[in-house]
Formats: sequence, C-alpha cells, structure tokens
Amino acid sequence: MNSTPAPATRSARPAPGAWEDLVTAALLGTDRRTPPAPVDGREAPVALLDAAAEATVRRRSGLRPAPAAPRPAPAPADPRPPLPAAAARRLGTLLADRPGTATGRRGTTPDLMELLPQWLAAANARGWAPPPQALPALLDAARGRTDLRPAVLEFAGPRALWLARLNPDWRFALRAAPGGGTALPDPGRREEIERLWQEGLFAERVALLSALRARDPEAGRALLAATWGMERAEDRLMFLDSLRTGLGQDDEPFLEQALADRSRTVRATAAELLSALPGSALAARMAVRAGACVALDRTRATPTIVVEAPHECDPGMERDGVQSAAPTGRGERSWWLGQLVEAAPLSTWPGRLGGRTPAEIVTLPVADDWQGELHAAWCRAAVRQQDGGWARALLGEPSAPDAGGPGAVSLAERAKLLGTLRPAERADWVAGFIAAHGLSEAFQLLGVCAVPWAAPLGRAVVDALNIARDAGSYPWSFSGVMGLAERCLDPAEAGRLDALLAVPDEPEDASPGAGGYWAEAFQRLMTTLRLRAAMLRELEAPATGPAADHHSRDADAADR
Repeated sequence: MNSTPAPATRSARPAPGAWEDLVTAALLGTDRRTPPAPVDGREAPVALLDAAAEATVRRRSGLRPAPAAPRPAPAPADPRPPLPAAAARRLGTLLADRPGTATGRRGTTPDLMELLPQWLAAANARGWAPPPQALPALLDAARGRTDLRPAVLEFAGPRALWLARLNPDWRFALRAAPGGGTALPDPGRREEIERLWQEGLFAERVALLSALRARDPEAGRALLAATWGMERAEDRLMFLDSLRTGLGQDDEPFLEQALADRSRTVRATAAELLSALPGSALAARMAVRAGACVALDRTRATPTIVVEAPHECDPGMERDGVQSAAPTGRGERSWWLGQLVEAAPLSTWPGRLGGRTPAEIVTLPVADDWQGELHAAWCRAAVRQQDGGWARALLGEPSAPDAGGPGAVSLAERAKLLGTLRPAERADWVAGFIAAHGLSEAFQLLGVCAVPWAAPLGRAVVDALNIARDAGSYPWSFSGVMGLAERCLDPAEAGRLDALLAVPDEPEDASPGAGGYWAEAFQRLMTTLRLRAAMLRELEAPATGPAADHHSRDADAADR
C-alpha cells in the first residue's frame, strides 16, 4: 500500500456570504476565531489574507453593470455681478488663514481669519457674487465657525445650498438657510402658503411664518392661530418666538390666549411679549402689582423710595409669567419683586413717584437696601421696552465716580442699556467712560458699539492704550481691547499710530520686555488697519484688466 500522502488540493472558496466572517476573524484574531476557509498547512493569518484577497477579486469581478444614478440638476444661476479680481484674490488669502495654523507670538502679522467677517459684511453690502471655485472653502470656514454662517450663506448664495446637498459635511447650510434652502411661496399665492404651512417640514414652517410676519404681521398670526391647538409644545414655543417680528398691539388677544397654554415656557414667552407692549392688559396688571410694592415716602427729610416686596406668588401672577421658584441664592420676595417691576411699563413710575423724570427717580434714595434690586429691574425693563430715556438715566454720566451711573449694577447691564441708544450716542458715552476710567472695564462696552468706531471713540481707545503703554502696564492685559481695535478702529486712524511704533523707555516698575511687546502690538494694529483699508478699496467697484492687477499688486505690497 502506497503510504505517500495525496497532494494537497486547492481549498474550497468561501461562500459569497462569508465576507462578514472574514472581517470578524480579522478583527478578533485567528487565535480566537478560526478563519472561514481551510488552512491547508498554511499559517492561519496567511490563509485568512489569501481568502480575503480571493473574495475581494471575486466580489469585484462579479458585479454587474447597474443603471447610472441620475445626474444632479445644474447649479442655479447667481444674478449678482462677479467679485472684482483683486477682491477675489484677497478672499482666497483670508480663507487660507485657518484657525490653529499659527503658533507662538503673532508678531506684527494681522489675524486674517478675524478680518473675514468684516470682509464678508462689506461684500454683502455691495452685492457681489463669489467666484465659484471659492465656495468649498467658504463652506468649510462656515462649518468650523458658526458665527460666520449667516454672512457666508448670504455671500455664497444659491450655489452654496446646491453644493450642500451633495456633501454631508455641509448639511449645516441647509439647516441654517430659511426653510432648509427651499424657496418660499410668493406672498400672493395663498393656496401654496397654506399647503406649505399644513404639510411642510418644521424648518420650512418657521421660515414661512417669519417671512409672513416681516411682510404682513396679521397674515402670519392668522396662519399660526389656525393650527395653534394642534402644534407640539416645543413647536409652539418656536412659532410664538417668531411673533417678535412685527410685534404690535393687534397681537395682544392671541398672546393673552397663550397665557393659558399648558406649557410653562410658552406661557413665559407670551408674558414677555405682552410686557413689551406697554398698552397691553398684562402690562396694566403688572403696573398695579408693581405699584403696590413701590411707593414714595414724603415724611422723611429727603423723599425716599420704600419697597414692600410681595409676600406670595398668587395664581394670577403665575399666569402672567411670574416664576414662583427662585434661583438658588435668591430670596423669593426679591425674585418676585424684580419680575413685577421688570414687566411693568416704565411710564408707571413718574406718576407713582411724584411726577419726577427718570433721571430724578434713579437718584432718589431707596430704603432698606432695595436699591440694587429695584434699579436692576428698571434696567431690564428699559432694555425690554427699548426706552432710551430710562436707559440714559440708569447709565448716568460716563464720568461718574461709580463708573456706571446710579442704576447699572454690572457691565453686562450697562452694555444692554447702551444697546437701546443710537449708535452715535452709544459711541460718545463709551468714549467718555474710557476717558474717565481707562480700558480696564471697557471691553464689554466696546463690543456694543457700531463698526467702524466713531472718531471720538477711536481716539479715546488709542489715547488710553498710549497711556497704559507709557505707564509700563502689563501689555497682555490689554490684548482683548487691542484685538477689538484691529477689527473696529476706523482705518483712517492709522496715521495717528506712527508715533507709537517706537519701543518706549520702560519705567523702573514696568513689566520686563513690555516696551517691545507694546511696539509690536501697535505695529500689528497699524498693519491691520492698512490691510482693512485695502480690502475696502478692492470691494468698492469692479476693476478688471492690467491696471486693476497692477493696483492689486501695489496694495499687496503695502500690506506686507
């Protein structure tokens, strides 16, 4: 009998469904999972790889031709004029400067990504269309920075939404665009509007309601009222928030009904909207409640405001939006008082407090340490009701020793009060504040001023920075204000910086190396201002041809 072993035969091919078994064996390891194909004397890992290679070839060769997927619809046309060539090159430079690419000290190099929002605002104001090849980079920039998205999507136009439907990474553009990028019906097509409201996606319905409120507030409210009882609580809240656009006295009956809503957040939002209407019934009810808590005591040598906070939060107060549960650390009575005063019309107080003006009222003494709570509530009321007269009174003079007027108790409240004033008045107040108190507390106030800063405000900031430099102050303490100045200072102020570029003599008590850092920061500020000036020139008018290219090269050289 022949004892010679028979030659090894070729191993059987794995079944078509064995691909998952091969993957599982590879993940777990052949010592824990036997490969699905025979080993035939080979090491198990080698046999597994051979089987995987064979299965891969078989899977590829076994594919049958399939019908091609439908081609995407052509990108929509953009009717806006194309961006000038110099501005297009500048956009490419700004988009190439991504966050996190720089390391260590910035030196005198401008932060280009921080200039991109300003460039986008200027391009949108002039109605330019972007170069098609820049759209992917624009969408990538907006993906990484949510604050850029509104300006990027406005500038990128309809083609950005077309691209976003082809790339999952850019789906945020569809969510951020009104109605997910869906065109809204013409306002005259009532049937289409009704069908979209009844059948559309939530984002489409919110966009439709917002658009209608901007054009015809009554039509938008009627659309919402027709389905209000069938909407989910979270949807009712979003829809109700849309009524802020075009809010008027005609909305009061609908909002009064919403005060009885089963959702607490919906009731609170309805109450807030009604309190922003000084002529509403809710505002009148709040005036009565707040007036019962605040009175003028004329029996004292100096007329004094006396406060008797509520002893309970009754059901009527809760229905009108007063939250009964106080936050941790707050007393219940002061919490209820603040909400009542905040919701009461500010016109209540002159008659209640002896016919005095807002400026006279906020200077009255308040008994029993209630001044902070009362003035803070008046601050919130002035912001909610957009009452500039009360805002001026609560801010006081910017040069006041307490640095915030008789009523403002925090920088955040001062910033909100400033937001109720006209831009020029706002800038003048902040300039006076900086001249009197320096920059140590001005950062939050500067953030609410219009860009570019008005000349008096710009001069006040530069002068204060110069004073801090001459005093040998720690330069990094002013890095936030310096960054704001780079973005907000009028480029025309660049000429005033020439005298600040030299390294100053350092006082004995100055921070080591502070002079060099100050000179570097001012150099960067001047370079950035000149770059911003060049950006705006490039966006002013279309320019093409050799002359435009020569001008652009000159601008680039000046920037460097």
